[in-house]
Amino acid sequence: MAEARLRVFVVDDHDLFRAGVRAAIGGEVDVVGEADDVDPAIELIRERVPEVVLLDVHLPGGGGHRVVKEVGRTHPGIRFLALSVSDAPSDVVAVIRAGASGYLTKTATARQVVEALRLVAAGHAVFSPQLAGFVLEAFPALDPAAVDPDLDRLTPRQREVLRSIAKGYTYRETAKALGVSPRTVETHVSEVLRKLQLSNRAELTRWAVDRGLG
Repeated sequence: MAEARLRVFVVDDHDLFRAGVRAAIGGEVDVVGEADDVDPAIELIRERVPEVVLLDVHLPGGGGHRVVKEVGRTHPGIRFLALSVSDAPSDVVAVIRAGASGYLTKTATARQVVEALRLVAAGHAVFSPQLAGFVLEAFPALDPAAVDPDLDRLTPRQREVLRSIAKGYTYRETAKALGVSPRTVETHVSEVLRKLQLSNRAELTRWAVDRGLG
């Protein structure tokens, strides 16, 4: 049976940008609706019940933080990922305090946005690398690993493999737990080593344990 695609709702007041987002991520997720203003967004999100809402922070009618707050009162299971040209601390603080799980700037690639949506849907916090330091200072209760700019380069599956290896599981044990082949796990580990510029499994384990992933 094919895996169900992630249901995403897009909120942005620029028609051209929404069209670009649909074109960029529509092959990977189901865009189940869109809105360009706060009040219509709140109403439609409650009606469509997506898994994740991708929204700008600057919107007519009260801003993205109001959408997050109002929807959260009635549908706490819906998660939010901000996507904005702004990297101003005030914008980041407002939307995260309202309940958003992540914040990307619009310099993010389509692949990075899709990966971030999946991570947010799985319960993780995701931020653009340039925001990581600020976010940790402003929200010390967040898991540091969730905003680590190096960890942010890994895909959700690569993170799963990393955590398993860091806990001492073998490739075979990791493969069984994830429902893949040992060769696939080995491939993921090789890619993680490359992305993190590490040489071997021992270095990888130390790297993960230092970040509380072991």
